[in-house]
Amino acid sequence: MLKSVIIFATFSLLLGYHAHSKATPHDWHDSPHHFSVLLASTDVDEAGSAFTVGFDYEYRVSDFLGLGVVAEYAFEDIDAYTYLLVADLHITNSFIAQIGPGIEFHGGDKIEVARLGLLYEFEISGLTLSPQLHYDYHKDHADAIVAGVAIGFAF
Repeated sequence: MLKSVIIFATFSLLLGYHAHSKATPHDWHDSPHHFSVLLASTDVDEAGSAFTVGFDYEYRVSDFLGLGVVAEYAFEDIDAYTYLLVADLHITNSFIAQIGPGIEFHGGDKIEVARLGLLYEFEISGLTLSPQLHYDYHKDHADAIVAGVAIGFAF
């Protein structure tokens, strides 16, 4: 599963770079809201890998800062729901660091989680395509790596 996500992310990077080099990025002042759907793989040492689907909403506050929420579900053996409040730090218009606290529900447990992630958004015909890599620290539990690609739009 992880190999498929890595191959897809690499292909997305190449496609996005080609389209990005020819496109003019949207101005966040005109459309400060952004919604995306994430398709990923979550890897946990103790539980293996699982296909993951997520949703991300961001409200852009300034050139540097966006505030948002993330909801993800890791299927199969992991079987966990993760909810996060995040700050998106726009290092450039496309390169973003994401940090924030949250809660994960797994097997009847409620686990505190903190996320540190990196993503790069390519704009293609009004949509964004963003390969992403996140590290989720779980208090008193195994940590997770979430790697995938999100497709979204600004409004």
